[in-house]
Amino acid sequence: MLTYLLEMGLRLGTILIVANEVRGLILTAPVFYGIYQAGGTLAALWLGVCSLGGIALSVIVPLFAARRIKAMVARKQAVQAD
Repeated sequence: MLTYLLEMGLRLGTILIVANEVRGLILTAPVFYGIYQAGGTLAALWLGVCSLGGIALSVIVPLFAARRIKAMVARKQAVQAD
């Protein structure tokens, strides 16, 4: 029962991760536009890199978490199958 709930949670999580990826792509456009409007100054580039880094972390960290949870579910299913 627990593995079924975890599996359903992972499926929902996968859908949310895809939505998060789309959100990350949408959030990068204003950053690049801001850098362009600022004339590509060093400060604008630094702020752009920091903003893009934060966006990247908000997209990449859930991917790693989903992989770990999926591996944990697979291990639990293997133990229950024995």
